[in-house]
Formats: sequence, structure tokens, C-alpha cells
Amino acid sequence: MTAFSATDAAFEGFRITREKPKVLLIWAGFYLIISLLMPVLLVTMGGQNLMALEAQANNPNADPQAALANLAALGPLYAILIPVGLAVQAVLAAAVYRAILRPEDTGFGYLRLGQDELRLTVLTLIYFLLSLAAVTIVVLLGGIGAGVAYGLLGSPLLGVGLGLFFLGLLLYVAVRLSLAPVITFAERRISVFESWGLTKGQFWKLLGAYILAIASVVVVLLLAMVIFMAVAAILAGGDIASVGKIFSPDLSSVAAYYTPPMVAYTIFGGFLNALYFAVLVSPAAVAYRALKEG
Repeated sequence: MTAFSATDAAFEGFRITREKPKVLLIWAGFYLIISLLMPVLLVTMGGQNLMALEAQANNPNADPQAALANLAALGPLYAILIPVGLAVQAVLAAAVYRAILRPEDTGFGYLRLGQDELRLTVLTLIYFLLSLAAVTIVVLLGGIGAGVAYGLLGSPLLGVGLGLFFLGLLLYVAVRLSLAPVITFAERRISVFESWGLTKGQFWKLLGAYILAIASVVVVLLLAMVIFMAVAAILAGGDIASVGKIFSPDLSSVAAYYTPPMVAYTIFGGFLNALYFAVLVSPAAVAYRALKEG
């Protein structure tokens, strides 16, 4: 089986965006359009309920029934947001895979909306259900094991150890199955478990690539955010409080939501999210290409 470089895989996203800046601009523009439209939907369909929930969360004497009523009222909103979010994720993931595995299929920044994206969306739903079942089983087993251990030994240490073991087990399974999306894209068929065989003996290398990719892009994002906040505060005349409101926007109306700092942050966030997505998705594509060729 052909080996792959964990370092090369981790930094593939940076390489793509550096060598193809036009593609990064297109991805950022796509993400920016979504980021501008989604808050409109959020405010118009659920702004008042979200504000009420925030107020209830900050009020220890809030009526739980009122909170449940507000959550129920948000059902139609999330029925739209969740499928749209999955579709956006699938479109961007497929674009990154296309840039690595089918570089000749450029199109408009490798963006498409077709069968590849549909298969990735279906796979995401399948994995969501499997993850929900796995976490439920692990929590039940962990709780039972911790209770038995505490009853026998009178100490929570064994329970803590069991909890760490199950977390490690979930991490191991997640890494071993992490190539499923790129297999689904590359081979044009939904592949749920084939990644397990392809990643045999590659756990530590894959884990290292993912950790390195996450750490590097988080550092870049943090530095970029520090610079953005500093520049925004200077432009606002030193009014840091007004700049900080971008993290708790006013959902009472669309006009109240889109303040000048929020618009600037949304534009800036489009580039950051495009880079973030490219860096996180790329390692799996690089690993798949090397392992499959082997």
C-alpha cells in the first residue's frame, strides 16, 4: 500500500489556495452569498423566538414552558436551515475534492450542484444517524460501567478511565471511516464503510494529518481575527463594545442585524471560512489518492 505524507496532506488546503487564488475568491464569494442570505431567513422566520430564548436563558426564573414553546416555533426555520447547511457543506467539499482529484474539471471554481453533491449530502445524513446511535450506546455503556465500578470500588477513577476509553474508541472509528466522503465523491457511489479497509494501518498518520491541519488553520484564523478586531476597533474610534456586538447581533430586524461592523465581519468571514473548509477537507483527499493508487 502506498504511503502518504501526513505533513503534505495537512497543508494541501493551503497549497491549493496559494496556487489558485482565483478559486479561493470564488469559494469565498459563494460562502459570502450564503452568509448574507441565511441571516435574513433567520431574522424573518425566527428572530423574535431566538431573542426570547436568549432572554429566558439569562433569566433563572424563566418559565420552562415558554422556552419549549419558543423552541417548537423554531421548527420550520431549522427544517430549512439544516438541509441548506448540508447542501452548502456538500458543494464546498465536492469543490475541494474536485480541485485535488479532478483538477482538469475546473468549471466555475470547481463548484457544482449535481449527483456528487447529492451523494455527499445523503452520506452525511447516514453518518449523522450512525453517530447518534454510536454516541447513545457509548453513553449508556459508559454510565453503566461507571456505576458498577463505583459500586464495587467506591472510586470514580475506573469510571473516568472507561469514559476515556470509549472516547478514544469513537475517535478511532471516526478516523478509520473519515475517507468515506472522498471515496463517495471519487468513485461516484455512496460508500459508508469501505474507508475502514482502505485506512488499515494508517490511523496514526491520518490522525496526525488532521490534528496538524486543524492546529495550523486555527492559528491562522485566530491571528486573522485579532487583526480584524483591532482594525475594526480603530475604525470605530476605539468603541470596542460596538465591534463586539457582531458576536451577539440584534435579531429584531434585518436592518438592525446588518450593522456596518457585521457586514464587514461577514465579508471577512467569507474568506476565512473558505480557507478553513479547504484546509480541513483536503487531507482526506490526499490520503485517499495515495492509498487508492497503492
